[in-house]
Amino acid sequence: MPTKFADIAKGPTDLLNDDYTSKVSLKCKKTAGITAVTIETTRGSGGALTSKIGTKFSYAGLSIDKVQLTADGGQVLETSLVPASGVKLSFKGNKGADLGIDYTSGNFIGSATLDVKEMSQLSASGCLGLPSGVNVGGSATYSMAGKTGLSAFNVATSYSSGPLFASVTTASKLSQVNVDLLYKVNDDLSLASSTTHSSSKTCDVLAIGGAYKAPIGVLKAKVGGDGLISACITKEVAPKVTVTASGSASASDLSNFKYGLGITI
Repeated sequence: MPTKFADIAKGPTDLLNDDYTSKVSLKCKKTAGITAVTIETTRGSGGALTSKIGTKFSYAGLSIDKVQLTADGGQVLETSLVPASGVKLSFKGNKGADLGIDYTSGNFIGSATLDVKEMSQLSASGCLGLPSGVNVGGSATYSMAGKTGLSAFNVATSYSSGPLFASVTTASKLSQVNVDLLYKVNDDLSLASSTTHSSSKTCDVLAIGGAYKAPIGVLKAKVGGDGLISACITKEVAPKVTVTASGSASASDLSNFKYGLGITI
């Protein structure tokens, strides 16, 4: 199955990163006619509340994927358009402005992004899915401001067979190798790990963790290479009402416990 180059290690990285938080937040979603409105409020470390409001809708073939206003005056605009089969144009504007294109043909997905605000860089990537369960891809970034030239390039591959998924990606112009593994023990239990390898450090364990679908909710736990232990639980307590509780502490100092709570309605 074809995938974007940026998502080639999505399975294990999502298991090890999603749902863990140290924030307290409330997100409310409501459909209003052709639009969907989202209001998200987060409590800061000092107790102050900050909110952001957003919406999305489609009109005449143009998808307004996100229009968002934040408490600090920030503005976000994300749009997309499909002018032809297999071609998707997109625009993402926040502090910067990026114009993108995705092209899909059979088992190949290619992407390109141009910084249209500063005209500082052009990025492109491609990924090909093979019938044997292997994905191979590469990416490159060309700088057009300051020191021009090829500023980044990397390759990646992934393999999936039954319950096992493995990916190998490079970083920092091939000088670092990232290995991500995911093993589905059964329908309820999955295990994952993430490590990096380079000439300066043969093996650096970023995290090892798992997810378990228990009757009380989805339980996740992980331990980082820095000794940080984290756990979270996600539960749909009512139709379309999801609660996520998370906590983390250093193995060397359990008194420095941090918690997070998120409610989505």
